[in-house]
Amino acid sequence: MSVTPDATQPGRLESLDVFRGATIAAMILVNNPGTWDAVYAPLLHADWHGWTFTDLIFPFFLWISGVALTLSFAKRVGRGDGRRRLFLHTLRRAACIFGLGLLLNGFPYYDLATLRIPGVLQRIAVCYLIAGALFLLTGLRGQVAAMVALLGVYWALMKTIPVPGYGAGVLDKQGNFAQWIDSLALSGHMWSHTRTWDPEGIVSTLPAIATVLFGVLCGHLLRSALSAAEKATWMFTAGTALIFAGLLMDAWLPINKNLWTSSFAVFMAGMAFMIFGLCYWLIDGRGYRRWAKPFAIYGMNAITVYVMSGLLARGMTLIQWTGASGKPVSLHAWVFDEVFLKLANPINASLLFAIAHVLVLYLVALLMWRKKWLIRL
Repeated sequence: MSVTPDATQPGRLESLDVFRGATIAAMILVNNPGTWDAVYAPLLHADWHGWTFTDLIFPFFLWISGVALTLSFAKRVGRGDGRRRLFLHTLRRAACIFGLGLLLNGFPYYDLATLRIPGVLQRIAVCYLIAGALFLLTGLRGQVAAMVALLGVYWALMKTIPVPGYGAGVLDKQGNFAQWIDSLALSGHMWSHTRTWDPEGIVSTLPAIATVLFGVLCGHLLRSALSAAEKATWMFTAGTALIFAGLLMDAWLPINKNLWTSSFAVFMAGMAFMIFGLCYWLIDGRGYRRWAKPFAIYGMNAITVYVMSGLLARGMTLIQWTGASGKPVSLHAWVFDEVFLKLANPINASLLFAIAHVLVLYLVALLMWRKKWLIRL
C-alpha cells in the first residue's frame, strides 16, 4: 500500500472516477440505514429473484474495476512494464484487498473458527486477480471467449449437477448447487445472516469474474481511436443489447444477485454500459464537469473510503453504555433515536442517517483530495 502525493494525475478519465464515486457513495448509503426495520424498498436487495436499485451497486463496482484494469495496464505496458511485473502487481493488490476484507469481517474480534472468509472486498480481489491474469495472457478474443465460458459453465453447473436431497436445477435459497458447494467448503465461515450459503460464495464468483471482463471490453473501447461520440454510441448500443439479452435469459435462469446468475451478470453489465456511457459523454465528451466533482473526489479513494465506512459503522455499534432503562445502548442507536428520529418519521429518519453517513465519509474523501493523497493498494 502506498500514498501517492498527487491525486490530480494528468490523463485520468474523470468520468470513470465519477462513476466509481457515485457507486461507492450508493454502496455506503444502502449499507448504513438508521434502522433495518424502516428502509425504502429500492434501498434493499431483492429478497431472491429480481433486482432493485441496490442490486446495481456491487456489479457496477466490479465492472468499473475491469475498465480501470485495462486502462492502467495499458499505461504500464507503455512505460515498459513486462507481464511478470504486472502480474506480481496484480497479485499484491489482490492480496491487499482480500486482507482488508478479512479485516472488516472480523473487526474488532478475530475468532478464526467463525471468521467469515467471503465478502465484498474478497470477491473484488479474486475477480480482479483472475481477470488481470486473463488480460495479460490473452487478447480481446480470448477475453471474450473466457467471459462466455464462465457464464456458460456457471449455467451448466447450476442447472445440471444434482444436489443431494434436492436434485438438479434447484434455484431456491436451499438446495441450489452454489449453496451446496458453500456448505461443503465454507461451513462455519459464511455470512452470519444466512449461515448455510454466502452471497459472495465460491461458485457465484465465476460469473462475477465475467462482470469484470465486461468492464475490460469497455476499457478496450475507451482505448480505441474512435471519437467520444462514437465511443458513447457503442456503449449505449452494447448496453441496450446486454439488457435485452439479460431479460431474455431471465426466463431460463432468473436474474438473481445472491446467486450472481449469468442473466444477472449480463443484465447488470448492460446497465453499467448505459449509465457509464452517459457519464462519459457528459463529462469527457461534452466537458460538463463541475456538477460531478464531488463524485470524482469520492471515486479517487473509493476502497479506502469503503473500508473507513465499515470501520465507522462497526465502531458505532460497539461503543455502548447502560441507558436509563438499564439496557445497553449503542452509539449508533443513540444518534439515531436522539437526533434523526426527532427530525422525521422512522423511515425518513433512517434514510437521513444513511445520508449523513455518506456526507461524513465525503468529508474524509474531500480532505484526502485537498491534501492530494491517493492511496494505492
